Amino acid sequence: MQRILVSVFLGCLLVLSARAEDVRASASAEGLRYWPQWRGPLATGAAPKAHPPVLWSETNNVRWKIRLHGKGHSTPIIFGDSVFVTVAAAVGDAQKPVYDKAPGTHDNVPVTHRHQFAVVAISRREGIVLWNKVVQEEFPHEGGHETGSLASNSPVTDGERVYAFFGSRGLYCLDFRGELKWQKKFGRMDTLHAHGEGSSPVLHGDRLIVCWDHEGESFLCALDKRTGREIWKIVRDEKTSWSTPLVVEHEGKPQIVLSATKRVRSYDLETGAMLWECGGLSRNVVSSPVAGHGMVFAGNSYDWQAMLAIRLSGAKGDITDTDRVAWKLNRLTPYVSSPLLYEDTLYFLRHNQNVLSRLEPVSGKPRGEPLRLDGLRDFIFASPVAADGRLYITARDGATVVLRHNRDNTLLAVNHLADTFSASPALVDRELYLRGERFLYSIEEKGAP
Repeated sequence: MQRILVSVFLGCLLVLSARAEDVRASASAEGLRYWPQWRGPLATGAAPKAHPPVLWSETNNVRWKIRLHGKGHSTPIIFGDSVFVTVAAAVGDAQKPVYDKAPGTHDNVPVTHRHQFAVVAISRREGIVLWNKVVQEEFPHEGGHETGSLASNSPVTDGERVYAFFGSRGLYCLDFRGELKWQKKFGRMDTLHAHGEGSSPVLHGDRLIVCWDHEGESFLCALDKRTGREIWKIVRDEKTSWSTPLVVEHEGKPQIVLSATKRVRSYDLETGAMLWECGGLSRNVVSSPVAGHGMVFAGNSYDWQAMLAIRLSGAKGDITDTDRVAWKLNRLTPYVSSPLLYEDTLYFLRHNQNVLSRLEPVSGKPRGEPLRLDGLRDFIFASPVAADGRLYITARDGATVVLRHNRDNTLLAVNHLADTFSASPALVDRELYLRGERFLYSIEEKGAP
């Protein structure tokens, strides 16, 4: 009888384990359908399950358009029927202007109002606000660059909760009904030239990763996503960077890769211990790294242009100028936008301009000459995205070019909307979401199933 009970117990465990694996596999597949974080489901800029439209305008293929009551450059995230955006809205009467006084300040805007910092949930189907949760109200200590915003950190979701980071205003965890579950403050962030804050939080398993690089004491920390409890915190020898951490799994072990001025560094997700580091980028790192093909690709463009392709296999300690660096570039590299890794090609823009490079990721060899995108005339802050064999690149003035993902990158369309765009597009199912400074657009081809 005892042997029978043990057998039954073991059999139940096997069934439960198999069901758990099925649930995890289903959740993973469902996650690929949505756009749950900055740079999409794969953190590469690609949406493997999406089939977005090619053509649109203010009068064509706009499924809905909703005015946002507050400014922000954070990318919208999408899960289920909900679209989540963060905003910073000026409230109350204007006060005496407070000008940023940080060393090197230029092209900044003064602070004249208190601001409400909010998370907004919008129905994908109907384009109506489901809820608007104000998580903080204060008079900001920095105005930021004239092209920036006070809500540039993109939120992230695990499909059950939304995690919204407003930097100096704190980190907030809300459920899908808009109820606040926990919050955490990290203090005051003082950015280089007082140009604003932008690094987004990242989820992996039960951990939420936050990078706090600024002109004060910088650090990287991991929090329990359920409670906000700090699991570990590592001091970083860095000044201001705006890039978002990237979690990469290599040989079954997750690591956190961060691009910054002094080093691109990798940290063990479990303990925070540094695994490897590599010098070679210049100051003011904004562009976030991407990973694939067993490699990490990190670039920036400020004092000089630089891109590094790092082999993860065997990377340990200081790998600067070692054979773990597969290739380097010193031209055509991105500043604000991040690279796009789509199937067999690494795409990136020159600085903030309309010149697109196409490389073979492992070797770094060009796939043709750099391509000038004549349909884009303004600065490009949004990062390129891709789906269904097409690339989408949006400029500040509302123009978006659509290119074929082939050797020639054939131009398919140049589309225009009447807003200013710095946030990167989000792609889900047959929809494309573009977040402007005034409106959020849901774009879908009419008659699409």
